[in-house]
Amino acid sequence: MSYVSDVVGVAANLLIGAGGLQTNLNSLASSEQAPALQVGQHQIVTKNIPVDIAERSSASVYPSVYVYCDSITNQLREKGRTFSGSMDMVFEVRSSKDRIDDLDAEINLMVDGVVSTLDQNRGDWGSGIFYAGSYNIDFAGVKRGGKNFLQTAKVTFTLQVSR
Repeated sequence: MSYVSDVVGVAANLLIGAGGLQTNLNSLASSEQAPALQVGQHQIVTKNIPVDIAERSSASVYPSVYVYCDSITNQLREKGRTFSGSMDMVFEVRSSKDRIDDLDAEINLMVDGVVSTLDQNRGDWGSGIFYAGSYNIDFAGVKRGGKNFLQTAKVTFTLQVSR
C-alpha cells in the first residue's frame, strides 16, 4: 500500500511548504501577541510513534507534529480503481515545557496553526486526494515527559482518496 505513504507525504507537505504551519504560526503570534514559535521541517514527522517510544528512541524536539494515517476504508465507489474510499488522517501536536504554566499556550497556538493550515487547503490536494474541510480536535491531559511536562493534541480529519 504505497499510496498510504504517498497520502501521508502530501499531508505533511501542507505543513512544511510555503504558506504552511510556520507561516500560520507567525501570523497567529503577531496578531495575538503570543510568543513566536519556530517549527522546522525536522519537527514534522511522518510516523505513528507513541510519545514514550519516541522519547526513548531518539532525541525528540518540541514542539512537533506527527503526521500519520489512523484508518482506511476502501469503499470501491469507482470502477476500475484499486482504491476509492476514505483515509482518516492525524496531525498529532506534541509540546513539552519545563514549566506547566507555558504549556497550555504553546499547545493551543500549535493547534491553531495546524487548523489554519487545514482551513486554507480545503478541496483538491491533487493526485486523487480531496479534503472537505471538517476536522476534530482531542486534547490530552498534561503528563510527565519531554522536558518535564508534556501535552498532546490530535487533529483528525478525513481525506477522500481515489487511486
